[in-house]
Amino acid sequence: MELGDVGIFTAALDRAAQEAMVAAVRQVVAEAPLFHPETARGRQMSVRMTSCGAWGWVSDRRGYRYERCHPATGRPWPAIPESVMDLWRRFAGAGARDPESCLVNFYGEGARMGLHQDRDEADFTQPVVSLSLGDDGLFRVGGSGPGGPTRSVWLKSGDVAVLAGPGRLARHGVDRIRFGSSGLLAQGGRLNLTLRVVS
Repeated sequence: MELGDVGIFTAALDRAAQEAMVAAVRQVVAEAPLFHPETARGRQMSVRMTSCGAWGWVSDRRGYRYERCHPATGRPWPAIPESVMDLWRRFAGAGARDPESCLVNFYGEGARMGLHQDRDEADFTQPVVSLSLGDDGLFRVGGSGPGGPTRSVWLKSGDVAVLAGPGRLARHGVDRIRFGSSGLLAQGGRLNLTLRVVS
């Protein structure tokens, strides 16, 4: 299905594949712990995040950007797990370069992500591939310009969203999660993996 210019692939991963993906993410988090990013105005975001790949996305009073190392540990980000790379190859489309970053966002109870564009990358011809794991998230999408109408859909565990072509710069966000709607994560919550080409 499509939500505006964004492709939505429901039930892209079965339960066994989701569990394997969560196990891979746990290994990433063991090396690169989740942290609360801050906006340039010093406001703490409600999501916790980390990254894997050559680049990780960070945000603090110096603004939004990609960095080579984890802001707390100072160590390079761990490699993107092969199962996550397989997801990219399946959904990114022919000719897409290998992703250089995978953001891992964790939404606990009450967490959300305001409407934004993924525009800190150098090449907007490359897609963004996003996987939902765990609790349902209300995903909202608008156009690439300011204002205008938006549409929403509940993303469930195993669903994939692809921002490519006209939808690459679509404004998007997560208004809320249905905490406890999935048994995938023992303590509840939602993981979102977002794969991007940075350079």
